[in-house]
Amino acid sequence: MNIKFLFKPSVFVLLLCSLVLFSCADGKKENEYTAYLFTYFTGNGDGEEAIRYAISEDGYNFHALNNNEPIIDSDSISRSGGVRDPHILRKEDGSGYYMVVTDLLAQKGWTNTAMTLLKSDDMLSWSSTIIDIPQTYPEFSEVMRVWAPQTIYDPSAKKYMVYFSMLEPGSYDKIYYAYVNEDFTGLESAPKQLFFNPNEKASIDGDIIKKDGKFYLFYKTEGDRDKGIKVAISDSLTSGYKAEPGNVDQTDKAVEGSGVFKLINSEDYILMYDVYIDGSYQFTKSSDLKNFEIVDEDISMNFHPRHGTVMPITTEEMQRLLKAFPSDDLTGVTGASNSAIKTNNIVIKRDENTIYLPLKYGADLTNFDPELKTLPGVAVSPEGAQDFSNGPVSYEISTGEEVTSFEVTAAVANNPVVEGYYADPEIIYSEKDKKYYLYPTSDGFTGWSGTYFKTFSSEDLVNWTDEGVILDLEKDVEWTSRNAWAPTMIEKEIDGAYKYFYYFTAAQQVGVAVSDSPKGPFKDSGAPLISEKPEGIRGGQNIDPDIFEDPQTGKNYLYWGNGFLAVVELNDDMTTIKSEKPKVITPDGTFREGAEVFFRNGKYYFMWAEDDTRSPNYKVRYATADSPLGPLNIPEDNIVIQKDVEKEILATGHNSVIQVPGKDEWYLVYHRFTRPKGEAMGRAAGYHREVSIDSLKFNEDGSIIEVKPTLEGIAPLQ
Repeated sequence: MNIKFLFKPSVFVLLLCSLVLFSCADGKKENEYTAYLFTYFTGNGDGEEAIRYAISEDGYNFHALNNNEPIIDSDSISRSGGVRDPHILRKEDGSGYYMVVTDLLAQKGWTNTAMTLLKSDDMLSWSSTIIDIPQTYPEFSEVMRVWAPQTIYDPSAKKYMVYFSMLEPGSYDKIYYAYVNEDFTGLESAPKQLFFNPNEKASIDGDIIKKDGKFYLFYKTEGDRDKGIKVAISDSLTSGYKAEPGNVDQTDKAVEGSGVFKLINSEDYILMYDVYIDGSYQFTKSSDLKNFEIVDEDISMNFHPRHGTVMPITTEEMQRLLKAFPSDDLTGVTGASNSAIKTNNIVIKRDENTIYLPLKYGADLTNFDPELKTLPGVAVSPEGAQDFSNGPVSYEISTGEEVTSFEVTAAVANNPVVEGYYADPEIIYSEKDKKYYLYPTSDGFTGWSGTYFKTFSSEDLVNWTDEGVILDLEKDVEWTSRNAWAPTMIEKEIDGAYKYFYYFTAAQQVGVAVSDSPKGPFKDSGAPLISEKPEGIRGGQNIDPDIFEDPQTGKNYLYWGNGFLAVVELNDDMTTIKSEKPKVITPDGTFREGAEVFFRNGKYYFMWAEDDTRSPNYKVRYATADSPLGPLNIPEDNIVIQKDVEKEILATGHNSVIQVPGKDEWYLVYHRFTRPKGEAMGRAAGYHREVSIDSLKFNEDGSIIEVKPTLEGIAPLQ
């Protein structure tokens, strides 16, 4: 049949090179595996149920090919108009490739009866055959769905086997198998059941890998108390699978689509799976295929995959794919490994031939080796340490016959102040420790689903030490275990000893925990402090607390709210409410969340975040008052900080403010989208945020001068 291929053979990018027999970077022969190919689809929307490709040089960091667009038109290879769950396999003799996919378009419902078999000599051009199970095999005439096929070679039968799940009326999903004919266009016989779930529960998304003479079948099962990804083991490919106890996935969330692959030149395996309700993907690692640890912090992808598989490839194969399916952001340089670089914030622009390397404070620009990381087959010149103190250094990136010059800039970037994903920063100065402490939301979890809080300490607001987890909802809080957000902190001297009161959001309520140290551990009070909305408030959420001690009266006030701003006075114990009922002091229609209150020169300042944290336009506004309870005076020009499009700094919001003790010197602590990946993430950037600090200055009349967000950040305090 004729297939429409979605690539641009006329487009020639940096990574296009002649198909050489040796990698110019490491000298390996082309038949040795040097990289990985990830086949996947992206979702249930228009055009998303289609085969896509991504590549990786290490099995951890993946880059989409073809600008994350399909490499085959789904209409050409399916009956439904959509294909899902692609599984790719190299032929045993190395002469070509097989791929199998589910023939299903979610917009037409979840009932389907067909799968598609594909074969190719080069992974560029594919021929295909649709196998409709009920039409082909009368004994399965009532099958309601045929899901997630995969292929494996059976050395004993010297044949390729396809295995997949099927559902018949009155039963549950079961995993079947059948051998494929010699030209990979049909099944030799009717499917037979491969795996018999001892719990007689649905089993789907089978994935088999062989290790030490045994076959490991990973599968997803369903049930009220017994759902997740499990593994069954057998000495035979086609029978005898015994389920191991427990799950191998490392999350309590709904998962599917497991894929297992062995890391090149390693004894370790990666098990990845689709956390489909959250729209995320989790990677885990194991050496025995039974016990897995999460490695999400080591993973990066510039795309959002659904149920896919990974296959090792050679340098020649990788270069062939790059030539056929170029992407605008692939340069051959994939990153840099010098520990002085904030690797999450490297900016590589192929269209401008530039690379920006943000460095930690103290890096020596006069003698700096970026240790650039490249895809296999790519060489970089010059090598070793260079002088970046006078501006960009020219590098030549060679992919065989093609050589391109890039201007590489290395510069100290104190923002973000801590590496990794953190948001909603609170900050205090501890008189006890004579240090600053940062208390953020632990971010990077789909749907803001983090469950623990950390703190960081610093003597100069630039160099920060990770002090670890100070409160874990799952271990330390009895009344909830979800949605650890937006804390606030205060240090109090009580009866000659310092106490620390930590107010936090969990499950859209406000709790309080207490410690004798600013770095914890903290003990929860046992119940939420704020659980009901103020009288008359219908919408919004009880989130984002802010604690404030009035320096003029010594009274302590707790503010909170999303969609509204409420305040109560606290008792001297700091863990109970003194006010009879909350007072609502919402500034105006721009108020969304993230209140911050502080006092300067006789004025009370109220700050808040406007818009949605998932929006690039998230920003901070302010008002002033003569009392901590208002009324609020809102200046005509009341922007505190907002995005800087030219600097690609977006969604600057939800801040706190810190004053240097004894000085009229102030700093704004806020979060932003992760840079540079945030802009391409869409709404997901709203839970991939980073903490920054910039100077906060005032006019003579006390009005705030709008803060311009920077990459450089501030200089260390002396």
